[in-house]
Amino acid sequence: MKFFTLHEANEVLPLIRPELERLKNLYVQIGALGDQVKAAAAANEFGGGMQGGSIYVRSLEDIQQIMADLNDKGIQVKDERRGLIDFPCLLGGRVVLLCWQLGEQEEIEWWHEVEGGFAGRQKLKDFPQP
Repeated sequence: MKFFTLHEANEVLPLIRPELERLKNLYVQIGALGDQVKAAAAANEFGGGMQGGSIYVRSLEDIQQIMADLNDKGIQVKDERRGLIDFPCLLGGRVVLLCWQLGEQEEIEWWHEVEGGFAGRQKLKDFPQP
C-alpha cells in the first residue's frame, strides 16, 4: 500500500482529475446503452448482437485501464460515477484516508478513518497532528 502526505495527494489531483472525468463519462455512456445491453444479452443464445456493441466493449476496456492506472498509483477509487477517491495516509502509526471527489475544491479538504467511509468525513482542520 502506498501512503501519501497531504502535499503529495494534492500534487496528484490535477494529474488524475481528467482520468476521473473520463471515468465518470464512460459510466454515463455505458448507462445510456443499458437497454441495448439487456436486449443483446437476451438474444445472445440466438447469435444476437447490439448496435453500439463495440462502443460498449471499448468503454469497458477504458474503464478497466483507468481503474488499473489509478490503483497502480496507490489511489483508491470509492465511487467511479462521482469521482470519489481516497489517498491512504499514515497518521501516528495508523492508516487514515484523505478523501476527495470531483466538484470539490482544487485541494483536499476532507479525511476519514478507514472504517468511517464517506459518512465519517471530517474537515482537515480537525485532522489530528502527529
